[in-house]
Amino acid sequence: LKGANLKGASLMGANLEWANLSGADLSGAILDDVGLTGANLNRANLSGAMLISANLEGANLKGANLKGANLEGAGLTNANLVGATLWDADLIGVDLKGANLKGASLMGANLEWVNLEGANLEGASLVETDLKGANLSGAYLEGANLKGANLELLLTDEDTTWPAGFDPVAAGVIFE
Repeated sequence: LKGANLKGASLMGANLEWANLSGADLSGAILDDVGLTGANLNRANLSGAMLISANLEGANLKGANLKGANLEGAGLTNANLVGATLWDADLIGVDLKGANLKGASLMGANLEWVNLEGANLEGASLVETDLKGANLSGAYLEGANLKGANLELLLTDEDTTWPAGFDPVAAGVIFE
């Protein structure tokens, strides 16, 4: 399905595990409860897509466009989101444990109660991002931009690496 035009398609509950959707246009598609474990979505357009409770464990979303996508309750454990665009995306309750978000742009995204344990957020833009209740234990945030981010009830530990000059205690971060 490399480069396929699936714009607005309804694929609810489909099994697309390990599928090659590299460069595919899935903008506005309904992908709720879809199995995308290990799928290749490199540079895919998923803007405005509905991915509620989708399983994207280990998926490759490098450079993918997820602007305004709804990923509420999705599983993205160990997913590759290097350079992905997630502006204004809804990621409430998403499991991003061990995910690679290096250089990702999450401006204005809703990351309430997200599990980012051990995630790589090096150089990520988290400007105006809502991280209320998120778990950043062991996360790597060197070079990340947290300007205007909501860090209320944020959970972390001594293994979390913060951007240079950022004071988590002054920001009200809770340590385990």
